[in-house]
Amino acid sequence: MNFTRRSFLTAASAVLATPLASTHAAEKAAARGGNRLAIATYSYWHFRSEKVPIETVMDKAAALGVEGVDILHQQMAIAEKAPLDAAGRSYLRKLKRHAFLNGLAIPCVSTHQSFVKPKPEELTENVEHTNKCIEIASELGCPSIRINTGRWGTSKDFDELMKNRGIEPVLPGYTEAEGFKWCIEGIQRCLPKAEACGVLLALENHWGLARTPEGLLRILNSISSPWLGGLMDTGNFLEEPYPKLAMIAPKTVYVQAKTYHGGGEWYTLELDYDRIATMLRDAGYQGWVALEMEGKENPDTAVPKSLETLRKAFGA
Repeated sequence: MNFTRRSFLTAASAVLATPLASTHAAEKAAARGGNRLAIATYSYWHFRSEKVPIETVMDKAAALGVEGVDILHQQMAIAEKAPLDAAGRSYLRKLKRHAFLNGLAIPCVSTHQSFVKPKPEELTENVEHTNKCIEIASELGCPSIRINTGRWGTSKDFDELMKNRGIEPVLPGYTEAEGFKWCIEGIQRCLPKAEACGVLLALENHWGLARTPEGLLRILNSISSPWLGGLMDTGNFLEEPYPKLAMIAPKTVYVQAKTYHGGGEWYTLELDYDRIATMLRDAGYQGWVALEMEGKENPDTAVPKSLETLRKAFGA
């Protein structure tokens, strides 16, 4: 997508419309010493090898002096799609205890689901799965989960999707408008559970219908709820990222910051974090910034270098 004069004006208007409270929020973040930093457990496990235990990442995060750990649901030692039973709850309580003893918060659980489902029963399955993920976060004392719109499923696999720069054909016989309708309905059906558990749904610019800022904002602007916001993944706009990130900054409630030491698993972006941090401050953002190191370098060397970059940019 080319960044047109119209989309520039839209982004600029959103920034100009931000109330003075945004300035006050930025001042509060600066007075506190910057944004709080977390490490995403994904930084140590990219789906390509044996899982790195969550407890191991917590130990490393504590040693590196960050304040939190963003937990990837699929990395947990519980089955992703199974019901949350007594054994699963016991495991979650052990993780919660381990984080506490390491002086760590758990600001987010990064989950996977797809609301781009034409069959009502499949949409319901994903709503129920997301509601279970909300319960998982609640059990951990975690205030948010990352959610996705989902994809059309017309790519053979994620590697093929990445070769196509995240672009995927619409499912034959359906329209993009229908996909947005299903997605909005699915998220709306999860909001009562989110409110009851006190867990914010953070919708990421994570391929699918949220591959573009317009797609993400179309969903967020269609649902009026204090329990839904945007998750800014700094590495998911592959072309002209900065104006696109600026468009979603006013709606952002959580940030995952990509780095690519050793070259990225699927692609590499050279991101200017001083510029991104200034953009977020201007939008009044004072929340968490979670490192997602997606490079091929050993995380034991790449994560500390990444944290140095983020600390400098975000004053953490």
